[in-house]
Amino acid sequence: MQSIRVAVLAFDGVSLFHLSVPGMVLGTANLASGEPHYEVSYCAETPGMVTSDQGLDLAVAHGLELMEASDVIVIPAWGDQLVAASVQLVKALQLANAQGKHVVGLCLGSFVLGDAGLLDGKEATTHWAAREEFAQRFPAVRFRPEVLYVSDGNIITSAGTVAAIDCCLHLVRQRLGADVANRTAKMLVTPPHRLGGQAQYVEHPVPQLSSKTHLSDVMAWARTNLDSDLTLDVLADMAKMSRRTFTRRFKEATGSTVSRWLNAERVVRAQELLETTDLPIECVAGRAGFGTPLSLRQQFGVHLGTSPSEYRRMFFREMKPG
Repeated sequence: MQSIRVAVLAFDGVSLFHLSVPGMVLGTANLASGEPHYEVSYCAETPGMVTSDQGLDLAVAHGLELMEASDVIVIPAWGDQLVAASVQLVKALQLANAQGKHVVGLCLGSFVLGDAGLLDGKEATTHWAAREEFAQRFPAVRFRPEVLYVSDGNIITSAGTVAAIDCCLHLVRQRLGADVANRTAKMLVTPPHRLGGQAQYVEHPVPQLSSKTHLSDVMAWARTNLDSDLTLDVLADMAKMSRRTFTRRFKEATGSTVSRWLNAERVVRAQELLETTDLPIECVAGRAGFGTPLSLRQQFGVHLGTSPSEYRRMFFREMKPG
């Protein structure tokens, strides 16, 4: 398989963290899959030295012509969303978009995609702190301030800082499937997907739970028993809490309801089964804990915007003997 060429934009004041995330996640995906699927390079409007937000000087060898030679373009968090992208950069992004390349805006990088007109009529997100400005500046965008990232066609945007990792893991999942994405996440010691969106981070921190609640143990157990009847009573009893207390603390810790979390975990399990087995859809639904193919199809539509059959057609990989 030919490597996917990824161009990451560097500029004065660029977030060193965001500049590193694509290479870190996609490079780890290469290790997790055992194949050099991704080739990550860096470009600047003017090749030469740029200074990161941490004061480190970085030598960038490529100009924007790298975008023309790449398959994926990544714009890290823009230094100042009030400063519009240059005409040169806008034209390069518009050309990449016209060619159907994946264009990714991390955090405030979504403002650059907005300046280029790439988000008009599409779903997009950005850091919650800039949500009002983003909505006012780009009224033609179907703004999704509550999510950690959103993919609409060839355009992907993410929320604040660490959501860049979620976004890049999504890129891996799209191309290489759930198994490689999950292994990549494990190697990075991060969840393969996070629930609850940005709402849990807006204006106040997530409450810290006492280790005595055993909530993480209950969630880990639930992940290994998704095909069981995981009622609220069962989970609350395992956590040694009342239904009301368990529901409240679960929401505080995850930003999600129990049912939404379970459905998302079951979708992930179904993805793995669809990718790696030829089990009938009915069996996949049962093993993932959905019970019926109809429920499986409904949740696939909600979470992935596709059907189980179409997902299998796209991602099924026959297991190699030995």
